[in-house]
Amino acid sequence: MKAVIVDLTIAADKFELWYQGSAANVIAQTIDGRRVRFPASILRPYVSRTGIKGRFRILFDDENRFCRIDRIDL
Repeated sequence: MKAVIVDLTIAADKFELWYQGSAANVIAQTIDGRRVRFPASILRPYVSRTGIKGRFRILFDDENRFCRIDRIDL
């Protein structure tokens, strides 16, 4: 299993694009400088009125399929 860590700040109006169907994926930079793309839908449990903000660990299997996402407390 592989893990990446990303810091995300997505305003509510930007994340609303996912709900409208115009944004299926999020592209983010990991804390070690790599770029990663993942489905916006995995962030749904973390959406608040103001959007999404926090550090997240995203776990992928050996075939790069999403397994789990966890918020990491700083």
